[in-house]
Amino acid sequence: MHHKHVTDAKAFVQKPDFKFKFDGYEAIRPELIETFAYENPGQPQAIVVSTEEFTAVCPWSGLPDFARIVVTYVPRQKIIELRSYKYYLYSYRNVGIFQEHLTPRLLQDLVAACEPESMTVKTDYNIRGGIHTVCEASYRRNTKRR
Repeated sequence: MHHKHVTDAKAFVQKPDFKFKFDGYEAIRPELIETFAYENPGQPQAIVVSTEEFTAVCPWSGLPDFARIVVTYVPRQKIIELRSYKYYLYSYRNVGIFQEHLTPRLLQDLVAACEPESMTVKTDYNIRGGIHTVCEASYRRNTKRR
């Protein structure tokens, strides 16, 4: 195996000639999200679901991004089935997506699946390059009907 000897670190860092391959958004599988009936409609209850096992890919470098995801929602008629939610999250494993774009995408897919009264999705990424990123997106159902 031939190894490249780096003599100009600045040039190597600024213009790497290697990038890991990753999938596009078409690999995201929102259809995997299943729901079941909420037996107490009209009785508000906040449900908080979190995981520290989320992984997607940085589209600049192709390197993995690791995050803690916290979803807080008040169901209306449907509850998210957790096994299917985990499979949905796993579909991001090789997807190149910016941290700031992931959070609203998760919110969009989860709201479409369970149609809650309200929902907040928070993504808390592991520190990379000394920078800590936390993103949050929220939804509230419009209660006014015309």
